Amino acid sequence: MMRRTSKLIAVAMAAVITLGLSACMPFDLLPSGPSATSTPTGEDVDAALEPFYTQVLVWESCGANQCTTATAPLDWDDPAAGEIELALVRQPATGDKVGSLLVNPGGPGGSGYDFIADSVDYATSERLQEAYDVVGFDPRGVGRSSAVSCLEPAEMDDYLYGIIDAPRGSDEWIAAARESATAFGEACAENTGALLGQVDTISAARDMDLLRAILGDEKLNFLGYSYGTFLGATYAELYPEKVGRLVLDGAIDPAATNAEVSGAQAEGFEGALRAYLTFCLDQDECSFDGTADEAMATVRALLDSVAANPIRATDGRMLGADSLLTAIIYPLYSQSSWYALDSLFESVFAGEADYAFYLADLYNGRDESGQYVDNSTESFSAINCLDYEYQDDVAVMREKAAAIEAQAPYMGTFMTYGDIGCASWPYTGDRPRAEIHAAGADPIIVIGTTNDPATPYQWAVALADQLESGHLITYEGEGHTAYNKSNACVDDAVDAYFLEGTVPASDPTC
Repeated sequence: MMRRTSKLIAVAMAAVITLGLSACMPFDLLPSGPSATSTPTGEDVDAALEPFYTQVLVWESCGANQCTTATAPLDWDDPAAGEIELALVRQPATGDKVGSLLVNPGGPGGSGYDFIADSVDYATSERLQEAYDVVGFDPRGVGRSSAVSCLEPAEMDDYLYGIIDAPRGSDEWIAAARESATAFGEACAENTGALLGQVDTISAARDMDLLRAILGDEKLNFLGYSYGTFLGATYAELYPEKVGRLVLDGAIDPAATNAEVSGAQAEGFEGALRAYLTFCLDQDECSFDGTADEAMATVRALLDSVAANPIRATDGRMLGADSLLTAIIYPLYSQSSWYALDSLFESVFAGEADYAFYLADLYNGRDESGQYVDNSTESFSAINCLDYEYQDDVAVMREKAAAIEAQAPYMGTFMTYGDIGCASWPYTGDRPRAEIHAAGADPIIVIGTTNDPATPYQWAVALADQLESGHLITYEGEGHTAYNKSNACVDDAVDAYFLEGTVPASDPTC
């Protein structure tokens, strides 16, 4: 699955269902001691939820920002069943404050806390920072909040990088994949406990309403990237009357099934790879020659080659097709990172695996010492396993695989059989994929990039059409998400909406 950000590419995360896969404000603008946030009056909530909605946040200085912890019900349908913690960080408004702006970087499993603490200038413009307290938070199950926990690093290495010595899709391969997925789910259940069954997006959206209230805002202002668009749209469906200004960038179609997501992303990443290869073939030095079609076929042959004959890295790990695909896909999130593909293909064609593992490790949050810097892999799986429906019928899985391979003949083969990862998960989701309309909500901005490989443009069109008050902004370009990435047309439209409530009369097609 394609899902994360890291040091190489500070991009918003995507949500795919396949198997296995900063700036600081001046310190003197912050108070020297704790500060409190009072809740607005008139919150109409059940008596059992009142203690949560009336809690007072106490903020402490943490570096150049402020941080705090909120509590939320473990189970929103049974508030007495226990509590969880939600970690927040904020950069206070540098000018006249309009309100709070919650930001989610995607995933699922991305740390909104780290996103704002480390990269607030990447997440938001200076104009928004003047008007809003920019707030990052780790959703339930993620990072510094009450978190999903599954495997030790060595075990995670086996889970992420292990190679099944059988043809993909064969009975032997499927049996081994099931065994690995089942063991992973059991470890998550043992080490996480009841929280594992409560990390779905609806629960996270209800957490956001709680955060809105205890931050002191009558309506939610929210900037969501990638999976964050699904979180934001889910909030709008649950609380349309509390929608303030929502921007959903790199949108997910909430009605798409896991198989549809996998097929669309396989096709999207093939399109991004083709764009890179077309660019590469025009350069003086390129690892490919011939036409773009011939170069695409060469990449497929390379994937087939390492699937049959993995390459050993200097640390002993074996580079198979799945890990190589991860290494290829990671730089495709941003055109500015295509240079990494030059080194990747040059090294793998030379029979070397270290650089491929370097990229795959960045994607998976694994550092040079072999430790995992966050729990994004665990939380990604746990959330998706509750948010989508899965089945375990081999014949149906093979039919889906054939459809994805036909849709994306070069990369699709290696993005199939996604049901296996969640079909034996300890908890199952009961939410069917469906359109989101958010009837009665204030205007909501949806942004789509025409050659976004992770969240294809048609998903943004679909979400904007579904939302009763949706307004589409199209960015004609490459890469994942569009706001605050040096396109004045997109940036000006988003900032005018957040600052003045101005909604484009029509799609500006930036």
